[in-house]
Amino acid sequence: MLLAGDIGGTKTSLAVYSPEAGPRAPLAEATYRSAQYASLEDMVEEFLRRTGLPVEHASFGVAGPVVGGRASITNLPWVIDVADLGAALRTPSVCLLNDLAAIANAVPYLTGADYDTVVPGLATAGGAIAVIAPGTGLGEAFLTWDGTRYRAHPSEGGHTDFAPVNPREVQLLCYLLERFDHVSYERVCSGKGIPNIYNFLKEYGYAEEPAWLSDEIASTDDPTRVIVRTALDADKPSPLSKATLEAFALILGTEAGNLTLKLLATGGVYLGGGIPPRILPLLKTEQFERAFRSKGRLSELMDRIPVHVILNTKAALLGAAYYGFECVYGTVPDPLRPG
Repeated sequence: MLLAGDIGGTKTSLAVYSPEAGPRAPLAEATYRSAQYASLEDMVEEFLRRTGLPVEHASFGVAGPVVGGRASITNLPWVIDVADLGAALRTPSVCLLNDLAAIANAVPYLTGADYDTVVPGLATAGGAIAVIAPGTGLGEAFLTWDGTRYRAHPSEGGHTDFAPVNPREVQLLCYLLERFDHVSYERVCSGKGIPNIYNFLKEYGYAEEPAWLSDEIASTDDPTRVIVRTALDADKPSPLSKATLEAFALILGTEAGNLTLKLLATGGVYLGGGIPPRILPLLKTEQFERAFRSKGRLSELMDRIPVHVILNTKAALLGAAYYGFECVYGTVPDPLRPG
């Protein structure tokens, strides 16, 4: 049996799978608050002790770059090493991959219920596929066709330099350069970045901040949650919060288009992470589509490429399981695998 995990700075999901049932039917599954454990080994040992299931193989997607079988978790003082995990599990069969690479590994196996199309198009069979995921940070990955199957590749493209495309975004860049040594796309296109856009719009007078909203943001350690909630309030949305999410959506569209061009991702684009499913109406607008497709002389090429939002909240865990089965068996024992 295979143990798979989606390891994040805030929470970690673990599950055990059998080759007979496959990655869509875990035998046991649990989610833990990561900070409550000193190490992944401690968490895994507790999970397996509780389930009583023996595992022979393991595969983990981790929130951070993986180099030489080791990874440091973003926002968590863990260092994950395949040798240490193998010793804790008493097996040498341990796979480690970046969390965005894990999401990318799930993409070829997604069904219609797992995603929603926000920009229509016609994917090219065998074309490269782009994956961009604004969550706490901004993750990017991609898939290429090797002649028989898609293979996922990690990237740290979310940390590339933010490039404004209109006068207001130029002002935003100048505003952030006064506060940060490096202004990446993650500074403006992630959960961390949303407060940066909000504060810029407030200080430049694009919309008023009511006193009640100022007090609520000041009293929380997660202003992004407040901004998103008040922007999407059906009865009385905050104009400032709404303007923030609209600016965020346009920047996401632009960067998704940039990644598409860099990869020539004619196989389509998939938006992962926790934010896109929450702002679907903003991603189904002409403004978002225009931000994605407006690439000068290559706009005609962009017109054919679809954009999808991943709705399945367990995509990273699924991807880690698919990757683990591929490593062990060279194939995935799953009836949902595409032909």
